[in-house]
Amino acid sequence: MKYFPYFLFTCIPMLLIGQQVQKLDELSSAYAKQSFPMLQELLSIPNDAFFPKDIEKNISWCESNFRARGFTLERLATETVPLLLAERKHPKAKQTVLIYLQLDGQPVDSTRWFQGNPYTPVLKEKVADAWQELPWDNIADYDDDWRVFARSASDAKGPVAMFLTALDAIAAEGIVPNFNIKVIMDFEEELGSPQLPKAVLENQEALKADMLIIFDGPRHISNKPTLTFGARGIATITLTTYGPVVPQHSGHFGNYAPNPALRLAKLLASMKDEGGRVTIPGFYDGISIDTDTEKILKSVPDNESEIKNRLQIAATDEVGRYYQEAIQYPSLNIRGMQSGWIDEKVRTIIPGWARAEIDVRLVLESDPERLINLIRDHIENEGYLVIDREPTKEERLAHAKIASFTSEISYQSFRTDFDSEVGIWLTNALENAFGEEPIRIRMSGGSIPISPFVNTLGIPAVTVPTVNRDNNQHSPNENLRLGNYREGIKTMIAILGEKL
Repeated sequence: MKYFPYFLFTCIPMLLIGQQVQKLDELSSAYAKQSFPMLQELLSIPNDAFFPKDIEKNISWCESNFRARGFTLERLATETVPLLLAERKHPKAKQTVLIYLQLDGQPVDSTRWFQGNPYTPVLKEKVADAWQELPWDNIADYDDDWRVFARSASDAKGPVAMFLTALDAIAAEGIVPNFNIKVIMDFEEELGSPQLPKAVLENQEALKADMLIIFDGPRHISNKPTLTFGARGIATITLTTYGPVVPQHSGHFGNYAPNPALRLAKLLASMKDEGGRVTIPGFYDGISIDTDTEKILKSVPDNESEIKNRLQIAATDEVGRYYQEAIQYPSLNIRGMQSGWIDEKVRTIIPGWARAEIDVRLVLESDPERLINLIRDHIENEGYLVIDREPTKEERLAHAKIASFTSEISYQSFRTDFDSEVGIWLTNALENAFGEEPIRIRMSGGSIPISPFVNTLGIPAVTVPTVNRDNNQHSPNENLRLGNYREGIKTMIAILGEKL
């Protein structure tokens, strides 16, 4: 069965949109079913970036699959694993669209997954609030609410399979994009893409494009078609306080040797008030929400009660009056703490040290270096000698309070206007595909390593999220809802067919 070219959507009267949406549904559904073996194969390749040999398998898989679809491939060398650039030119194309895809995944703790191997995709359906495994062959007659459980199913190999499937669908229908396509594949995103800024700087000509699309992240909680026009950046801090040079018996030295865990807790508590607002002077300087921005933020159909119910929290922090406003500000988050031993390894000691891992989410209006320095200065003002290593014996004897402080700025925030060319183009594509205007979000709370492209190449960027928000990304039992997989393919077919 042949389908009309979707890039003509904008030229067809609105009364026909419903029929067109239905046909696009049929096309995406048919190709989703055909692509399940490819999805299964891709998810079965281990992709923890701490293991370069496994990453090489993912790179080779991508080279083979993109080459089979008419792309030329180039490895962009870095100090660790390469980035992979795929390019396909089209007749009469006047513009080039750069697409960002991520292939690596978070490490796995297999003991916390409800399946034998996180890298062996498992099909499940929900029965009485519990996920029950189904034979993989049942996927041929899948239900939209069934899910595939595997590491990177949603973050972000699922979108890679969606994109390749969309390419197959438009090829079969004789649809040729009127723009050239470049695809940059990142295999260290979960490590913060440490090699990306330098690689973009060194390969500006190869990466040259007119706009950037990021196929990553979850849709709005309503699961309606979504476009996100920015993301916060991220910096990280490792903060360690010190007690006795080695752990000491709490009976012999309790009330005598200072406890570094208590000191760390008090130090961290001094950085925020009861409402969760950072109390360090100047931390929020430069950020204001004007009337126009307020309208944009409130146009997102969030249900605050539903968000709190989902998180099972009675009250929220007071950085913003509502969710969308809260993520317009930089954050200071304790992402992990460690000192001594707990659970079955607990012991009665005064720890030798206590450590906190902190992430600082960045916004365009805030200078990352300035925020890091504000935090460091605050620690010094609390009476600590701040160093970037373990203290020496001489330093321990000379200073009552010592903290080691190291930091790294991974990447800055980015933000694109709704009425930019790429914004209008993508909005039209999704509206034509789904028969309704997509939810447009000014900036997501999470971070993606896009600012090197935006700042170095000077191009606007927009994220096209496709996966279900409740996908457990970064956590055990990560999953991809099959209805989102199908609609993700539909989304990408519509974008590839929309005229620029």
